[in-house]
Formats: sequence, C-alpha cells, structure tokens
Amino acid sequence: MSEATVVFSHGLDSTPSGTKIIAMSAVARRHELAVESIDYQGMSDPAQRVAKLLAWCRQAPGPFVLVGSSLGAHVSAAVSSQVPTRGMFLLAPAFYMPGYEQYTPVPSVCPISIVQGWNDDVVLPQNVVRWAALYKATLQLIDSDHRLQDSIDKVCEYFDLFLTRLKSGAA
Repeated sequence: MSEATVVFSHGLDSTPSGTKIIAMSAVARRHELAVESIDYQGMSDPAQRVAKLLAWCRQAPGPFVLVGSSLGAHVSAAVSSQVPTRGMFLLAPAFYMPGYEQYTPVPSVCPISIVQGWNDDVVLPQNVVRWAALYKATLQLIDSDHRLQDSIDKVCEYFDLFLTRLKSGAA
C-alpha cells in the first residue's frame, strides 16, 4: 500500500492543519504513506467541498485513503465512489443530519472505519450506527464528544490499526 496517498478533509470549523490531522499525519508517515490535507476554510457548502476534493483527487495519482472529520467525513464518503479509494477512516461523520438526510452519501465498496463519540451533540451516535450498519463499517464508539479532542491518542491508535490492516489486506 506504499503507493497510496492519505487525504484529509477537515470539518466545518477546523483547518487543514488541525490537531487531529497533525497527529494522524504522523501515523500515516510512519506507514510510509504520502499525506495531503485539503483546505476547505471559508467553504460551508458540502457540494463545493465535494467538488474541490474530487478535482484534487482527479489530478493526483491514486489510490487514496480518504480521512475525514464531521463534514469532512461526509465529503470523503461522497467522493469515495468516484476515485480509486483503498479505504476510509471517518471521525464523527455528518450523516443523516436533520433536514439533509437525503444527502447522506453512499460510499465506495472499501474498508471503512469510524470513530464516534458517545457524547456527540452535533452528530448523534445513532445516525452513525445506522450508517455503519448499512455499509458494514467498523465502528468504535468512545467516551468523547464531537471534536474528539480529548481522545486524539485513541483516534491515532485506531487509525494505526486501520492502516496496518489495509497494508496486510485484512481490513
């Protein structure tokens, strides 16, 4: 899997160099993977974000491991079926949001791992459980909130395990 690029998509109120992305980038580099982080600052429209990630992936050599947080997870899942995707690692994915349920993406058939906080009051855990069950994703429900800031070490452990399994073909 050394030829894959890990592509990070941050959430609505985050940046391409947020704490979680910096920590997970270090994990990806230990796996000798290239890392990119797309900048969506100032873009609140999910369709614009999807178009930006899709355009970036189409000009870059694949395959990709798409990693997203909240709205970034929604964007990653939406793009996954349109580019060569080896796997997806999603944090507190914005799925089945009130008023936007019909926009919840259908992902590529690939390994998917999700980390979701039980105490998330932005993306309800039951929404993520529903999506994970539908697409047979691995789901880690942890004692954290939407931002998962108090659980970055745990998120990185799960990300490391996910990349190890992808590399071995066991994911």
